Amino acid sequence: MRAGWWMVAVFGLATQSVSAQVAPAPAATTAKNLPAVVVSGELPGPGLWKVSKGDHVLWVLGTLAPLPKKMQWQSRQVSDTELAAQAVLLPPGIELDAKLGFFGKLMLLPRLIGIRDSPDGRKLEDVLPPPVYARWLALKARYLGHDGGVEKYRPMFASFKLYEAAVKEADLSNDDIAGKLVRQLAKAHSIPLVDTSYTFTVADPKAALTAFRHSSMDDTRCFEQTLDRIEHGLPQMQAQANAWATGDIDTLAHLPRDTAGRACADAFAGADFARQQGLQNLPEKMAQSWMDAADKALAQHRSTLAMLPMGDLLAPDGYLARLKARGYTVESPDEQDDAAAPAADAGSAAPATAGSTAR
Repeated sequence: MRAGWWMVAVFGLATQSVSAQVAPAPAATTAKNLPAVVVSGELPGPGLWKVSKGDHVLWVLGTLAPLPKKMQWQSRQVSDTELAAQAVLLPPGIELDAKLGFFGKLMLLPRLIGIRDSPDGRKLEDVLPPPVYARWLALKARYLGHDGGVEKYRPMFASFKLYEAAVKEADLSNDDIAGKLVRQLAKAHSIPLVDTSYTFTVADPKAALTAFRHSSMDDTRCFEQTLDRIEHGLPQMQAQANAWATGDIDTLAHLPRDTAGRACADAFAGADFARQQGLQNLPEKMAQSWMDAADKALAQHRSTLAMLPMGDLLAPDGYLARLKARGYTVESPDEQDDAAAPAADAGSAAPATAGSTAR
């Protein structure tokens, strides 16, 4: 079974809940000159990265979230590339193999009740330093109102809920707009979708969930950094959104990276529960699983389309760097444009030469 949002958080992929990602703006303007507002309309997004070995090519789309609520994403390059591809690589993920069956899953449901709550009935006021709790109360009043239930949550989960509300108020959405359209086109044209997830087997999911509910977690730093992101990071997210829309790769590459996701992942990995389940190095295992799938696709297919989160794509130790280290040629959208320019100039000059000869 593929992890739902609660499984993702419980089993260590909290980075996806708070990762800084991005959205689009009108093609005729530059992101650097746009105000800190969220654009709407039909937007092309960035170009594709080209990863090649010989005549086999892996085209990579950098996906981002949150995106503008009213954005209509259209990319002729992506659709044409996908239609010519023999496969589409899905983003990194985790597949939980619990081998439960239908009735086993039903039996598991009661154990999910209160899974986000702090152990022993403690509330946020009981586990957070007073200055941090005061910051929480101010932001909660703005984005969540008088929601009393969230006070029972573990700090990590409370911060996720606050973040989602803040993103929504900023006219952004965490919907995977680009990914959904890529999947729809693949299914409509029978293009194979390749699951690149790392499969993790949970031998006793009931016991695992029970252990999680009763285990402690040092997630105050995760909580604080998510508050920082909400207090100071929304304009940055909007700027990233505009840069993604206009294909401004330079701006995306140089904007500060989110650190809250890593803090949350570290908090989870450091919990006794995670160590008992062997969940310490999930991000690296996920990356290795995707890289193995990319190697296989490049060996088997002349053309493959892949999707990767933009932050993971552009990071100094991210997927592009890993692909280069494996000996593949990697070209950014700008590098491809630069390489194509001389050929275009030569093509435009050819008719004039032919014409002068004819005369």
